Amino acid sequence: MEIRPLGPVFGAEVTGIQLAHLDDAQFEKLRAAWVAHEVLVVRDQTLDVAEHIAFGQRFGDLTVSPFSPNADDAAELIVLDNHADSPRPLTDIWHSDETFREQPPLVTILRSRISPEFGGDTMFASMTAAYATLSERMQQYLAGTTALHGFGRFGAMLRQDPERRHLLHRVENELPMPHHPVVRVHPETGRKALFVNPHFTLKIDDLDEDESDAILSFLYRRALVPEVQLRVTWQPDTVVFWDNRSVQHYAPNDYLPQRRRMERVTVRGDTPVGDTAERTYSTPVRGIDARNIGTSTGGDGSEVSPTRHFDR
Repeated sequence: MEIRPLGPVFGAEVTGIQLAHLDDAQFEKLRAAWVAHEVLVVRDQTLDVAEHIAFGQRFGDLTVSPFSPNADDAAELIVLDNHADSPRPLTDIWHSDETFREQPPLVTILRSRISPEFGGDTMFASMTAAYATLSERMQQYLAGTTALHGFGRFGAMLRQDPERRHLLHRVENELPMPHHPVVRVHPETGRKALFVNPHFTLKIDDLDEDESDAILSFLYRRALVPEVQLRVTWQPDTVVFWDNRSVQHYAPNDYLPQRRRMERVTVRGDTPVGDTAERTYSTPVRGIDARNIGTSTGGDGSEVSPTRHFDR
C-alpha cells in the first residue's frame, strides 16, 4: 500500500490495494491514513454493490437516506444517476452530508460507475484548514456556539411537490432538527473544524436572524479559499471516501447532458462535540499552521490581507 499526498494541506491517493480484499492490518492502516488526510482517492476498484456495502460496514453501521434515490435491492446504497433527462442534481452547493441528523455520517464512500468525458469533478474543502484561517478573536467568539440544522434544499423541494410532501412530514417527525456546534472538535485527533454549511445549517442559536446570516455567510466563504480545497477528477471505478466530520464537498453541474452515475454509502457517525475550551492552536492538517494564516503587517506597517502560509 502506497499513500501519496495530493496537496500540501489534505487529501491523498492510495495505490497497491483492492478495497474488497483488505485484511485487518491493511484496513487499519487505510483508516489511519483517512483520519490523517481527510480525503482518500483509490482508483481501479472493481467493487460490486455487496463489496461496496461490506467495505462501508468496516467503518460502522450504514445509514439509509430519507431523500436520495436508494437502490431497489440495497436500501443503504444511494444511486446518483444524472443525465440530460434527469432532474437537476442538488449537489452544486458546499455541504457536509446529512447534518440534519443528530448523528451525522462519519464517512461517505463514493464510487464512480460512469464518468463524463469532461466535467463532473468533485471539489472538497478541509474545514479544519478553513477554521485555521480565522483570526484568534473570531475563534474565541465561536467557541461554544451552536446552530440549528434542517433539511435545506431537500425540504424546499419536497414542500413544492404535493405528492412527496407527506415524505417530508414523516421525516420531520422521525428526525427532529438538531443543534450542532459551530466549531466541532474531531473525536480522534482533537482538531477543530467549522461545522456549518449552506445546504443544511439554518441559524446560529441565540442570535438575531440578520446577525446569524452575516456570520454564517462569512463562515461559508471559508470553504472558498483555494488553499483549503482539493479537486478530484473521476474515472470509472474510482472510489473516494472522506471524513464527513471535517470535510465539505461540492459537485459542479458542469457535465450535462453527459451521463454521470455514482454510487454512495454513508456510515453512521457520533454526536458532534463542540469547542468550549479557551482557544488553542489546532493540530496542523499535514502542515497547515494556524498561526501563519490571516492578516499580516507589511514592511511599512500597513496591513497585508489575506496572506496564508502553508508548511510544505
